[in-house]
Amino acid sequence: MMRLDRFLCETGFGTRSQVKELLKKGKVLVNGQTVSRPEQKVDETRDQVVCAGTQAVYARRTWLMLHKPAGVVSATEDAREKTVLELLPKERRRGLFPVGRLDKDTEGLLFLTDDGELAHRLLSPRRHVDKTYYARVQGTVTGEHVRRFAEGVSIGDEKPCLPAVLEILEAGEESEILLTIREGRFHQVKRMFEAVGCRVTYLKRRSMGGVPLDPTLRPGEWRSLRPEELSRLEEAGAEAIKECTV
Repeated sequence: MMRLDRFLCETGFGTRSQVKELLKKGKVLVNGQTVSRPEQKVDETRDQVVCAGTQAVYARRTWLMLHKPAGVVSATEDAREKTVLELLPKERRRGLFPVGRLDKDTEGLLFLTDDGELAHRLLSPRRHVDKTYYARVQGTVTGEHVRRFAEGVSIGDEKPCLPAVLEILEAGEESEILLTIREGRFHQVKRMFEAVGCRVTYLKRRSMGGVPLDPTLRPGEWRSLRPEELSRLEEAGAEAIKECTV
C-alpha cells in the first residue's frame, strides 16, 4: 500500500505539486470513485486508478527523468562532489543509478533507474541510441561543419565518430546548434567541436532514445517516466544495429 499522491508520481503523472492539483480538480478516480485526498492509501497491484482519463500502471522497476543541473556529478556517490542521487529524497535513492553520464558542467536529461538490463541495452556500443544536445559554441558554425559531422568527425580515437546530424540554429561569433549523435564517447560533443576549431561554452541534453526532457522540469527537478516514454526507451534498447547513412 502507498499514498495516492506518491503512486501517481511514480506512474508518471507529474511532480507532487502537479499531482495534488489534479486531485483538487477531481481528475482522479480510484476504483471508479473520485478521490481528492493525496494521503489516501491504494494497493498498487490491485486498485484501478485513472488520472485525467488515463489508467495508471505501476511498474516494479523505477525509471526517473531528471533535469540534471550544472555542478553535480553523474554518479551514485562521490567523496567530494554532490551527486545526482542527492537531488532525490533519501527514501527514493535505494538501488538507483544514472543511465550514462553527463559532464559536471553539462545540464539536461538524465535517466535514473534500478533496471540494469534495459540501462545496459541503451548504453551498449552495439546499439546506436540517438541523443540530442543543444549547445552554444564559440566560433561560426557553417554548412561545412554540417557536412563534416555527417561524414564522421575524427576526435583522436581509434575510429572516427559515427555520422551525426548537426543543425545550425544561429551562426555567428557564438553559434547555437542542435546535434544528434548515436554514441556516448568521453566528452564526445565537446571533442567533436574542438576537432573543427570551435569550443562548446554551454551544453544541454534535450533527448535520449526518443524521449525528450520534460520542459516543465526545472534544473534539479525530476519525475517518473510515463508508460509511453518507457515504451520508447524499450524500443530504442531493442533495436538492432543499423548502418547510419546521411
